[in-house]
Amino acid sequence: MQNTPNSEQLRRLHVALLDIISTMNRPQRDEALIREAAIPLDRALFPLLVGIERFGPIGVVDLADRAGRDYTTVSRQVAKLESLGLVTRRASAADRRVREAVVTEKGKATTDLLDAARERIGRTIFESWEAEEFDELVRLMRKFADAIAGGPSIAES
Repeated sequence: MQNTPNSEQLRRLHVALLDIISTMNRPQRDEALIREAAIPLDRALFPLLVGIERFGPIGVVDLADRAGRDYTTVSRQVAKLESLGLVTRRASAADRRVREAVVTEKGKATTDLLDAARERIGRTIFESWEAEEFDELVRLMRKFADAIAGGPSIAES
């Protein structure tokens, strides 16, 4: 038997998610991560670089959708990443009309520095958690992410 959450639980979950999203979207957090990683990269570019590394090869429209940005803006930012030697663009194997971004070795080295910085920051955040609590959080977050990715569209946020 499945346990259906009540309205108050769903509201508390929604507020917690809003708190997480608003915290994660603060420019100061991005700047802190860039400083911790010791990389010379504009704050607006690094989430796109990470997205390309994680999900690439990826088209600009898909990347813009994932980043919640306008595709024309993302296209200009990907061009900047390309000029820095962090990504390359190529025709898609599936659809030659689509140009995909792919991370370069230099781009991968940069995302590796970001990952290491993120890990150091994360270790500090979770240092007071029990291992089982953290394991359960990871398991449930993955389950939630999978459920909302495959679930119905949400008309309101």
